[in-house]
Order: sequence, then structure tokens, then C-alpha cells
Amino acid sequence: MAPRQTSYRMILGGIALGVLGVLLVQRALFPVAEHPAAAAGTAAAERQPLYWVAPMDPNYRRDRPGKSPMGMDLVPVYADDAAGGAEGVVTISPDVVNKLGVRTAVAARRVLQAEISTVGYVRFDEDKLVHIHPRLEGWIDRLYVKAQGDPVEAGQPLYDLYSPALVNAQEEMVLALERNSERLIAASQERLQALQVPASLIARLRRQRRVQQTVTFFAPQAGVIDNLNIREGFYVQPGTTLMSIGALDEVWVEAEVFERQAALVAVRTPVTMTLDYLPGRRWEGQVDYVYPALNANNRTVVVRMRFDNADRALKPNMFAQVAIHAQRGGEALVVPREALIRTGSMDRAVLSLGDGRFQAVAVTAGRMDDVSVEILRGLREGDEVVTSAQFLIDSESSKTADFGRMHHAQSDARPDAVWVEATIDGVMAGHRMLKVTHVPIEVWRWPRMTMDLLVTDEVDIAGLRPGMTVHLQIRRSGEDHYEIAGIHVPGAAAGQEAPAHGQH
Repeated sequence: MAPRQTSYRMILGGIALGVLGVLLVQRALFPVAEHPAAAAGTAAAERQPLYWVAPMDPNYRRDRPGKSPMGMDLVPVYADDAAGGAEGVVTISPDVVNKLGVRTAVAARRVLQAEISTVGYVRFDEDKLVHIHPRLEGWIDRLYVKAQGDPVEAGQPLYDLYSPALVNAQEEMVLALERNSERLIAASQERLQALQVPASLIARLRRQRRVQQTVTFFAPQAGVIDNLNIREGFYVQPGTTLMSIGALDEVWVEAEVFERQAALVAVRTPVTMTLDYLPGRRWEGQVDYVYPALNANNRTVVVRMRFDNADRALKPNMFAQVAIHAQRGGEALVVPREALIRTGSMDRAVLSLGDGRFQAVAVTAGRMDDVSVEILRGLREGDEVVTSAQFLIDSESSKTADFGRMHHAQSDARPDAVWVEATIDGVMAGHRMLKVTHVPIEVWRWPRMTMDLLVTDEVDIAGLRPGMTVHLQIRRSGEDHYEIAGIHVPGAAAGQEAPAHGQH
């Protein structure tokens, strides 16, 4: 029996070795996938936090999990996070960048095309606008122009005037001629010329020596009648404006530009004008004059332009759209306008650093046109800036590094302590901590929010209860660490506000 048992054992051992060999080969060729939970546990074991920081205060570090001074859970920082580099740099995975639709543009130097769109009104060319006044009193005997807007030609009769003074002046001329006194003739002729008596009447008077009771006055230039203020039979005197004659072969257009645009406009700046009632037609002109005074009511400056109007298509008081092709300077560093994030205290842009890394930086903006903005400081030529989803990235970057720390000159300008009204939501006497909801703090640009704040040792909090409205002195004790340094209870009697009183 022993030999037979030995053979059985050898056969079973061979089978076991064969099965083990097959399993080893299968394991080598087809490795078994590790369970996701187990894989995550392994990765977590390999990726250990370096330290923990407060979400609102990166300078508050601990070597183990816990709570921040404001009552928030500490956030772990890993080796790859710590190697991120500069403050405010955030890293976004490629799939998230794609989902956010992040687009970028390169800061480049080019000529900024500044075009100002405004509205204007057609006016007479006031260089050729003539006002007609009599130089002596009398009566309008006959009026040759009957309505405002009537066209007139140079030398066309306008009105006949009867004036006793004119009759006397003519009689003096006739008397001087009869006496043949050159001195008196010259004096009487000069008087008639000063009264604007036409030269033709003076010549006829010298020839015929006959006085006319009415004198005809003629148009000094061609144009159209404006401000016709007289009718036949009117009594007039030197202070009366009879009418005006405006020329329309060239017109003025006056438009208004905002105060911030005034520096871009200069004399001889080219201008394009269109009118709604003449679609498809464009007028080309230029700025003739920039008025020196600013309108205090609407903060605008009036700009005057000239346009040829040989066909009389432009009529005074018409409404027009004006595009001023503003003065072009040298090349400037520009980025798309949508890349600029404008706030009340500073302007920002989000830099794309490559490999999914982004950083918000403070910039100083200059001139703008319809598509671009000039960057005076904060960017360099070739920098890549984000033009979409930049507000989300900027918000995340601000959590990582407050812009006050990035620009110490600005943060130093803020006070280190402020008094603010707040409501007590909770008292944690054992931790010397208050949970409060305070009103907005404008000087720190804080909105209304609820916070957990530590209270300094010199402040007594024994008399405080939830629901009380108090005045708090919030003091900055570090870059982003804040504490309560004083408490005042409104309405407390003199000498009885000590239960919640600190140093003022």
C-alpha cells in the first residue's frame, strides 16, 4: 500500500503545482483591479497633509486638524498645494477649465482706436450769420420778405424805411452840393454811409439832388431769412433786431462729449455724420472748435464741426448721429475690454500662467475704445489674460490671497480698528468668543455678515446675552486675523456700561 499512497501524493502535488502556476500566469497577464475605495485609501495614505490652515487666514497654521479663531474647520495643505507658488494662484483641472468655457487673449501693443459716438444738432454757420438792425428810428413802409425761411440773394431789397432823420441827412447833402463846399459834401456823405444808406442812393442824390422820403435797404449776403421780427408799418429803432440772414452752403453741427472723453478730441479731428431721414448717406467733416467751458449740469463739453452743404440737405435744428474718430496717440499695451474686472477700489485682470494655473493681479486702466482697454500698469506685453469666466477665477484667487496683501500700500491705508454696530447671536464664554452679525464696514469693504470673533482679555463679556445690539471695536491683529477689542452697550447709564466695555 505504501508505494500506491506515495504515487497518489505525487499526483495530487503535481496537480496543485499546476493550478498554482496557472493562477500565477493569469495574475501576471490579467491583474485584478483594485477596489476604488481601497485605491483611494492607498492614495490618501501616500498624500499626507503638510499642515492645516484657517480658510480666512493662511498665516494661521497648525500641525493637526482643528478650528480656526473664527470657528471654521482648518483646511489641509498638501505638498503639491504648497508648491503652487505665489499668493493668489489657483489651479483648475483641464476638464473644469473646459466646462467653464475659459478663453484667453494676449496683451499686445497697438494703436488704440478711440471712436466717440454722440448726437449733434445742425446750426447756421455763425461766421456767416448776419443780424439786420436799423441805425435810426422810423417806420417800415414796405417789407419785401414775408416769411422766415425765405431765400434771398445778395443785393436783394429787404425793406423800405421812412425816417425823418434820414430825410434830414439827405437834405444836408443837397445843401452841401448847392454850396459846392467839398468839406460839407464829404461830411454829409460820411454821415449817410454811417447810417448804412446804400451807395446807389448816395450817387443818385449827388446827380439829381432830390431827397427821397423812404430808403430801400438791401441784403448784404445770400442765404435764408431767420428771426423775422417785423411787419409792414412797424415802428423800429436802433435796438430792434429786424431779421437775420444765415448762409447754408456750409453748416455747423454742435455735439456734446462726456468729460472723460474731452481729452481725446482736438481741432481737425475727423468726424463722420449720418441722419436717420437720409439712410445710406454720410457726411465727412472735422472738428472746428472745442469749447473751453464744461457744462456743470450734465458734465459735458460742446464740440463744433463743419460740413459742406452745397445741396442744402442739412437744415438748421436737424438731429444727427456723429462719430468722432478721436485723436490717435502712439502704441499702447491693450487687452480686450471683457478681460478687465472693475471694482470700486481697484481694477483687476486674471493672468493665465499655464498648466491650469491662474492668478488675479491689480492693474491700472487707461483709455478705452469699443473693444479694447489700455493697461498702464500691472501687465506686460505677451501676458495671457482670461476674457471669460474671469469673475469666478478672481473670486477663488481672492480667497487664496487678499489683494490687500498683494499691494501693501493699499492695505496700509485702511485703519487697523473700526467701531461697528452688531447683534450678538451667541456667547461662548469658555472660549472668550462671540458670534455676531455686523452691519457693512465700508472702510474695509466688508458686507453685512455673521462672524465668530475672539474677545481680548481686557474686555468683560459677562453681561452680554444673545439678541443684544452693541457697538463693537473690531481690531486687525494680523494680516487676516481680527478680534474684538472693545464693546459698548448703547443706552447704558453712565458708569454702568462696564459689563461690556473696553478701551475706546
